[in-house]
Amino acid sequence: MIKQASAKQIQKLDNIAINKYKVDSLFLMENAGKAVAEEVLSILKKRKFKKIAVICGKGNNGGDGLVAARYLVSRGFEVKNFLIGKVKEITSDSRANLDILLNLNQNIFEILDIRTFNGYKKIIKDCEMVIDAIFGVGLKGEVKEPAKTIINFLNRSRKVVVSVDVPSGLDATSGLVLGACVKASSTVSFTLAKKGFFINDGPKFIGKLKVVDIGIPKNLMRAVKYATHC
Repeated sequence: MIKQASAKQIQKLDNIAINKYKVDSLFLMENAGKAVAEEVLSILKKRKFKKIAVICGKGNNGGDGLVAARYLVSRGFEVKNFLIGKVKEITSDSRANLDILLNLNQNIFEILDIRTFNGYKKIIKDCEMVIDAIFGVGLKGEVKEPAKTIINFLNRSRKVVVSVDVPSGLDATSGLVLGACVKASSTVSFTLAKKGFFINDGPKFIGKLKVVDIGIPKNLMRAVKYATHC
């Protein structure tokens, strides 16, 4: 039986852990990104991939992707880092991890619109693997441009794609596609599986599911009324 939670339950767990239990949010992001990198490395053991594209949104999901990128850079892989938006718009924990990559002389390619994305397509095509860190459980409403075009491009490319927490574009609670959704090869989900993985469109998009502990206190998790999936 797999324990599962809604997007609101997961967000509440995170908020209580950070605000009441004083778990450092950077600690949670570090653990999340490291877990994604470990999943990527396990895939790379079986394949001779050298180039990895990490495509990040401006939120915490993108921050998790930036942590994963740092771990992969430290292991000697050629990582291309893409941000949907401007570097100056990134704040808080995600910004801290972005700054570390910049200090490691890593380039951050800003995707501002479809035109700039078209200019980066060749770089992404040359990568053998992609980490999808665009949207997480907080996504609300239809996916907008340029993210929609990027997601559709990734799906057409048929590359190995590892999604961070939730395939970008999937409603984590309802399992419905919000206009466009990454078709993941693997999804590394944090703390608990999401209800949407098992209903409606979810099963077609999550790929291989791995649920990892990122440091939410166990007694807090026991207070959640889970649903289960066989």
